[in-house]
Order: sequence, then structure tokens, then C-alpha cells
Amino acid sequence: MNFSFVTAEAVRQNGELLVLPLFDSALALKGGVESTALTALDRAEALGGLLRKTAGEEGFKAQADQSFLFHTHGKLHAARVLLLGLGARGTFRPEILRRVFGKAAKVAQRLKLSELAVVLPDLEPDALPEAVRATVEGLVLGQYRFDRYRTVGRDEKPVVVQKVRLGLPEGMRKSRELEDAVSLAVAIGDATNWARDMVNEPAGVLTPTRLAQEATAMAKASGLKITVGGLKEIQKLKMGMFLGVTQGSAEEPRLIQVSYLPKNAKDAKKAPIALVGKAITFDSGGLSLKTADGMVDMKTDMAGSAAVLGAMRVIAQMQPPFPVHAFLGACENMPSGTAYRPGDILISRQGKTVEVTNTDAEGRLVLGDMLTWAAELEPSALVDLATLTGACMVALGHHVVGAFGDDEALMAELLAAAKVAGEELWRLPIHELQKDALKSDVADMKNSGERYGGAINAAVFLREFVGNTPWVHLDIAGPSQAPRERGYFSKGATGVGVRTLVDFIRQRASDNRA
Repeated sequence: MNFSFVTAEAVRQNGELLVLPLFDSALALKGGVESTALTALDRAEALGGLLRKTAGEEGFKAQADQSFLFHTHGKLHAARVLLLGLGARGTFRPEILRRVFGKAAKVAQRLKLSELAVVLPDLEPDALPEAVRATVEGLVLGQYRFDRYRTVGRDEKPVVVQKVRLGLPEGMRKSRELEDAVSLAVAIGDATNWARDMVNEPAGVLTPTRLAQEATAMAKASGLKITVGGLKEIQKLKMGMFLGVTQGSAEEPRLIQVSYLPKNAKDAKKAPIALVGKAITFDSGGLSLKTADGMVDMKTDMAGSAAVLGAMRVIAQMQPPFPVHAFLGACENMPSGTAYRPGDILISRQGKTVEVTNTDAEGRLVLGDMLTWAAELEPSALVDLATLTGACMVALGHHVVGAFGDDEALMAELLAAAKVAGEELWRLPIHELQKDALKSDVADMKNSGERYGGAINAAVFLREFVGNTPWVHLDIAGPSQAPRERGYFSKGATGVGVRTLVDFIRQRASDNRA
């Protein structure tokens, strides 16, 4: 998409579709706050009040997530006007703009439109950059489709929105800050859609080898350093838990490290930030086999790694004044004659021994070795993202990420970053008493405890491998996939985590430069 700012009155903006977001007060019968753009449109001689009247007759009250499509029949330059409800001004946040403009992108897609004119909402000047970012992200994310395997209608060339004009509120002018907001939003949207592509790919296509190839291509295009190892390198690093999980698959594992290093030699020596993503490209459950239904979506068990790689793609453009490293242990968890077994004892890179009581609790095993490896760099912060537990989905559903960690400052940073990014994080407890559930009679610990507190058990397990490093674990099992189309989401992969990680690094970079 190509974005440009315009200052013309909304009624004079050309375009196949004019998109106008409104607070509910703009349509209130009494005590409302007038929308300049809506008033200009509605009072146009050609319309004569028809827009507001028709919207009211159709029940449009500008409530959150409401929309109304109006065909102008040639009475305006724009063929159609799309009204989007923002709800009450007092409860407004930029994420609402992402959602409604995601919906606008889908409307444009269904109408086969290539051009949009957007009127930005009337906001205070200091709130406008975040509103612009949210609007652009919503449009880029909302246009996403994963249809490369559909044969129906393949001969029809898909129409995508190519040009978007952003109409500034009255009295506002284009600025470098607004242009930077657009650039950041496009970078984040494109990286998130790229991550969604990887998660949506069938597991037979996105193998550990293919994931490493995608990471390599991205790193080279972005100017990042990458190293990719195989079985020998994993053995050399004595990652016994990683080796245990991968030994049942015919697909060779891949050990991936992607690094951003500042050009300034002094900055390059600063303590890095380390990101770890779960990269199980298919999880059958191993010998503790999942049900048939439980395996259907297990191609998505590498969503954490996709989010980390997507974030690294944007980080390369941001160029923070400190190193950032991403660590991925990519493999499949499969049942076979060589698969690891319940009752096996694995020796981690850290030296801790782990009794396997459930081969379907494999993600934490690979992550444990990866966290140990990452912590050896002595990072200032260590964050992992993983589709780790069904228990977290039971607790928080499809739309909220579970956040675990003992470091108060780092947790506060992640929660704040998620708020800016528009991704929902909820802190869950990680308690010392829960370690009892992982006690083993024959090893230092078990990889799986009792059913109760399952998400906490997994976090407690991971904590054993980070030492004193400031660390936060994000369980993205629920939000990694959208069960249905909504806002800027299509059914399927969401790319959750990309935006939060980017804003976390942005804030760290800002603090570092201060």
C-alpha cells in the first residue's frame, strides 16, 4: 500500500471509497460533539442530509465495531462512503482504530477496490501519531489473506488496495512524526503478515529446514547476522532436551540464531536483549499422541518463532543502540521407533536432569535448552514466546496472552509495550509452591506436573533455565490463531507478539538514547 497525507476537506477527496470513523457523540440527538467531516459531507448540496438520515434509519449509532456503507450514486466524488463506529470518546484507544480500519480493508477487498480515502478522527494533536499508526496497521493487517492453495477463482486477478489518502483533521498538517508513524506501521504490518504466512503454511511445507531458509532470506534482506546449525551443532552444545524431542522425526532439526548488531562499536558491546521463540513446526504429541482433532492445528506450534522473526525484521529497520539476538530451536515432535519415551531421563544443556512424564510437553524441553543458551550471553532482558499450554487457553481464551515472570521492571515494560501495541497481555502468577508439581523421584525434575495450574507449571519449569537473567515468558497459545474473522484478523494465524516485541524494543531504545 502507498500512503499519502491530504488536507482537503473530506467532501472533496477523490476515491472509490471514503472511510469516515465517528465517535458516538457525532450522532447523538442531544449534547453531541459535531464531526467536521460528517457535517461537511452531509450538508453538501448533492446529498442534502441524506447520509446522516439513512445511517440513522439503518440503526447506525457509531457504537464500537458498527459500520454503515452508503452508495453516493455519483452525488459525491467518492462512489461510496463507509462510516465506522468508534464508540464513546472517553473509552477510545488506538486499538479501536486498528479494528475498524481492518474491517474497512476487508470491505474494500470484497468490493474489489484499489483506492481509499480515509478521514482521520478528530483527536488532540499529540494523539494523532499513534492514531495514524493504528489506522495504517489496521489497513495493512486487514487486507491479509492466505489463499495460495485455493484453486477456485485462481484465474481472477485479486484486487488489492494500492493507494490510501489519509485526510488530516482540520488545522493539522503533515509532519515528519506522522510520516514516521506511517513507515513504522507499514513495517510492522508487513512483518506481521509475513509471520502469519509462515504459521498458516502446512507443516509438510514449513519444516525445520524451510523455517531456517525463511529466517536466512529475511536476515540477508534485512542486514542481520544469522547462523544455522543442525544435529551435530545441537549435540556439540549438549542440548539433551532438544535432542530428545527431535529424535522421533525424520526431519532434521535446525538451531537458528539471528542477530542485530549496532554499527557503532560502543553500542555493539552493550548488554543485548535476547528473544526466544518456540519453533515446533509440527506437534503430534509424540508417543503421548494427541487426538486427531487435537493435531489439526498443530502446524501453528511454531507461532512463537514466527513472531520473533517478524519482530527482528522490524528491529533491523529501527536500529536500536544495543544488540538484539533471536534464538530458535526448530524441530518436529513425532511418534516413531526412535521417539523419546515417557520415563526417559534427559540431560539439559544446563546439566539439570529431567524425567519425561508426557512427551506432549515437548515445547518446554526445547525452550529450556534455548533459554540456557540465550542466558549465557548475559542479556539485560530475556523474553520467550510460545504456544505452550492449552491450560492458558482455558484460563484466558483466544484473545489474551498469558505473561509470567518474577522481574517486576521487565514485566512492567512488556505490559506497557503490549498496551501501546494493542495486544492484550494478562499477568499470571508464578509461585514457588508450584515446583512441588514437578518433583521427580528419579531426576531433578519432571517435564509435566498435575493437570491443575498447567500454565503455571510450564512457566515454573522454564524459570529453572534462565538463572538470574531478567525474564518474561509469554504463553500465546490462545491468541496465536483467530477462530473467526474479526477486525483486522482473518480466521487463522494472527502474528501475535510481533507488535509487542517491537514496542518493547522501541521503548528500550528510547530510554537508552535519553
